[in-house]
Order: sequence, then C-alpha cells, then structure tokens
Amino acid sequence: MSVVLDSSVVGCWCFPDEASSVADAAMLEVAADEAVVPAVWWFEVRNLLLTGERVGRMDPIGTAGFLADLEALSIRMDRAPESEVVLAFARTHRLTIYDAAYLELAGRIGAPLATLDQQLARAARAASVPLLGA
Repeated sequence: MSVVLDSSVVGCWCFPDEASSVADAAMLEVAADEAVVPAVWWFEVRNLLLTGERVGRMDPIGTAGFLADLEALSIRMDRAPESEVVLAFARTHRLTIYDAAYLELAGRIGAPLATLDQQLARAARAASVPLLGA
C-alpha cells in the first residue's frame, strides 16, 4: 500500500528527538512499498534541513547524508494535482495550499496520509481521507 508522506514525518526521521509512532509506521510503509508526495515536498524537506542547520541541529554534511538516504527510498513525486480540489480543501479547511496538496493527493490516489500536522490531520478526518496510524 502506498502512503502519502508529509514533510513533518521526514523531520522525525532526521531529528531523533522528534520520534513518533506515525513516523515509524510511515518508514515501514515506505520500506514495504512506496511513498507518494506532491512536488512541494521536495522544497519543504530541504527547507526543514536548512532550518535545522541554521539552529545547529544539522550540518551540511548531515544534510547531504540525509538527502542521500531519502533518495534511496521509494518515494515517487506526483506532479498532477487537481487544482480545483486543492483550492477547495484549502478554503474549506483553512489550510495552506501546500498542506491542501497533500490532502488532495491522498484523497485522489486513495492512500493514507502520514502527517504530524494537527490541522492537516483534522482536515483529513473531515474529508474522510485516511490517516496512517489513526
């Protein structure tokens, strides 16, 4: 089964002090099958790592190593969001367009969403989009 992977989960994989059962479950799913992510995920993950560098939680060598580890995983990027659905989710659930893209993708492909973002998780429940670990 594929899983839609939110960048918040990737933070748990990178920073050990952010352990989460959802992140652990997501890693098992990715290892067994694959993750699917919206195109914005690429930018969000790199921003998360750069922010970690700026506050001393990561260094450039660690960032490069973590990105190499991510590249080894089966993570497929989706580049075909349904614009009107993304906009509707953002409006209805007061989400950013970025978060609405994760919700739209999970709903469109019928995969559970792995997220630690509470607002996004509430929106997923309201939209009847399954959550990993829920």
